[in-house]
Amino acid sequence: MTVTPDTLAQLRTDAERELREDILPYWAVHALDDTHGGFVGAVSGEGVPDLRAGKGGVLNARILWSYAAAFRRFREPMYRELADRAYVYLLAHFWDPDHGGLYWEVDHLGAPLDGRKQTYGQAFGIYGLAEYFRATGTREALDRAIELFELIEAWAFDQRAGGYWEARGRDWKPIDDIRLSDTDMNVPFSMNTHLHVLEAYATLAEVWDDPRPRDRLRLLLERFLGRIVDPTTAHQILFFDEEWRSQSGRVSYGHDIETSWLLCEAADVLAERELQRRVEAISLRMADAVLAEGFDHDRGGVYNDLEDGRLDTDKDWWPQAEAVVGFLNAYRLSGRDEYLDAALRTWTFIDRHVVDHEFGEWHTTVTRDGEPDLALTKVGFWKCPYHNTRAMLEIAERTRHLDGVAET
Repeated sequence: MTVTPDTLAQLRTDAERELREDILPYWAVHALDDTHGGFVGAVSGEGVPDLRAGKGGVLNARILWSYAAAFRRFREPMYRELADRAYVYLLAHFWDPDHGGLYWEVDHLGAPLDGRKQTYGQAFGIYGLAEYFRATGTREALDRAIELFELIEAWAFDQRAGGYWEARGRDWKPIDDIRLSDTDMNVPFSMNTHLHVLEAYATLAEVWDDPRPRDRLRLLLERFLGRIVDPTTAHQILFFDEEWRSQSGRVSYGHDIETSWLLCEAADVLAERELQRRVEAISLRMADAVLAEGFDHDRGGVYNDLEDGRLDTDKDWWPQAEAVVGFLNAYRLSGRDEYLDAALRTWTFIDRHVVDHEFGEWHTTVTRDGEPDLALTKVGFWKCPYHNTRAMLEIAERTRHLDGVAET
């Protein structure tokens, strides 16, 4: 793809338009639950809500983060209104008044449906609440984020292993089934949970003047550098036993490219130059591996994963969003044009095939050729506005820095 002096400016314009004219309005129109409060748990590909679907804590926290981040960037009253709505509902219905922390799922009326304390869910609670505090100055939000931090550290952190257990019961006691989802392994530690604890703690460390989240952020970075990222392949190991022994050989290209830039972001929060250099080096190796093995050089976009020698060439929405940011980050670190080209070609694939120009928002998954699976929901337990909202905000900010345009 030919890159002209106007390429980055056009990418920035496209990303901000997609965010403000498609993604955020879609959720404001189709995801509101005006019958039972908060946001509906599921919406079909054609925009039909399921008012009796259960509501996930992660979905609610991600909606909170998305509108809080958008309000902090654009200061639009509608974004503040929707962030407030998500915030109020999270505390009213997902917060456990007896044991603290966030339920995993409530029913359509807002009553607890699954009270277990998944560490991943608590982390997204911190992420959303800390961003809401950053956007609005609401002290209660920061206090709740700090409380979640304390609960994770008290009940989910394994001092001996130096890692975070996948889940506890509603009362924070051990349970047998700690899987994040039906497709995950029932093992103590996962890359995915550690990644989003890192992401949450990085945001918390920026708004809370306490050394503990910074200390844990440093430990998490060392876990990624020393345990989670395979030093030979530069892919991540996805699942571990309590001794940090690998339990899986699957490669997730979306998680690899997402982690490549989130590690840099976390290291930048700590601003320790030697650690930043180490993180940047592994970040580039991870981006290289995805570009070489997981990028579709014919059509653009990133494949889902590789397991037992079988390549899943479908392209879910979230790896495409993370790939644009991850490749832009690699371009910033290296100045190598192939990264910028990959970012631009992925964006072209997104715009042509992943964005639903008829019904709005993004298709959950498309084939390698861009054919969408229309049976999948636009809103669901895992289908959220967080990956693509964050990507559009990151694209806008990063292209400003890359082409020298000052923040306004």
